[in-house]
Amino acid sequence: MEAAEESEKPAPSRDPHEETLLSWEREQSILKDRLIISNTETWQNMPNFHGLERVGGVDLSYVKEDDTIACASLIVLSYPNLEVIYEDCQMVILDAPYVAGFLAFREVPSLVEAVKRLKAKDCSLMPQVLLVDGNGILHHRGFGIACHLGILTGLPTIGVAKNLLQVDGIENNESHREQAKELLNGGEFFYLKGSSGNILGAALKSSQKSFKPIYISVGHKISLETAVKLVHSCCKYRVPEPTRQMRSGVIIYDLR
Repeated sequence: MEAAEESEKPAPSRDPHEETLLSWEREQSILKDRLIISNTETWQNMPNFHGLERVGGVDLSYVKEDDTIACASLIVLSYPNLEVIYEDCQMVILDAPYVAGFLAFREVPSLVEAVKRLKAKDCSLMPQVLLVDGNGILHHRGFGIACHLGILTGLPTIGVAKNLLQVDGIENNESHREQAKELLNGGEFFYLKGSSGNILGAALKSSQKSFKPIYISVGHKISLETAVKLVHSCCKYRVPEPTRQMRSGVIIYDLR
């Protein structure tokens, strides 16, 4: 009798949050198998990036009072003149929660929609590469927001972060800061090598006047060496123009 009663007990329900994370892990793993971390476009191997005409930048800027509301921004600049030729800011509601290591599932859908809107309006203005305010393979599982966005859009992407994500033994410690001080001229950089032995990114002195490096990592369809050179060529100040000008536009947009 006791055995029968025991068998009739319902199975314990799984935490919906846990189910979501497992689903995200599976999807992230599937997408990661499609990742390309080498040059795929002709212009990437040309002197002065001949053939590159349009560079894009994407970002989400959150409303201070409510972290479920944000402005999804896409900007496209001409290259090499770095003049704005297209910009789009759209207020969005974010349904997915923030979970460390899974930021892409919260932010990427709105950024993909921004790219789709541009394609529908005027595909001749589509960027040939996207600079993403975040990380690429410099990530806990080697697949950050720049990788995720690159796979879903099919565009070459580069992760450009203002702060160092400390993963695989890479730390913002005294040794790292000393290396950063040795970067004397704009364009100089050093590789970020993890405990695994893999090179996950680079710390770049982006302009002569910048005191802190920015952190470059491959997103999709571009090599690290090419990504570093391209980002540096887009920098008048510390932050590259596709993301710097976009941030300025968002501030104006939010005040309207």
